[in-house]
Amino acid sequence: MSGFEVTIVDAESVIAWVKAGKVTVFDVREPEEFAAAHIEGAIPNPLSRFDASLIPTDSPVPVVLHCRSGVRCGHAADRLRASGFQGKINRMAGGIIAWQAAGGPVVSG
Repeated sequence: MSGFEVTIVDAESVIAWVKAGKVTVFDVREPEEFAAAHIEGAIPNPLSRFDASLIPTDSPVPVVLHCRSGVRCGHAADRLRASGFQGKINRMAGGIIAWQAAGGPVVSG
């Protein structure tokens, strides 16, 4: 795969991918936000110390960035682009707020 591609996906699509076990979700919120409530299986990668090297470039399943409302995941995508990342990234529209509004479950801890 060559190039950098960002797609904005709705929370309902991400919920379906999570239920099917066919997605890798990265949560770019800060540790205290992640601890309060997060998508089960999400990998924390806080924007304040975002590590582009954690994001796979050749994942066989969709890779999704999410935050609280959908803004910080855009900044994370910009950082990926600036790092030279080559691959496809999905941003979840509306963040965890939209996820919960669509009935997506969260866990704490």
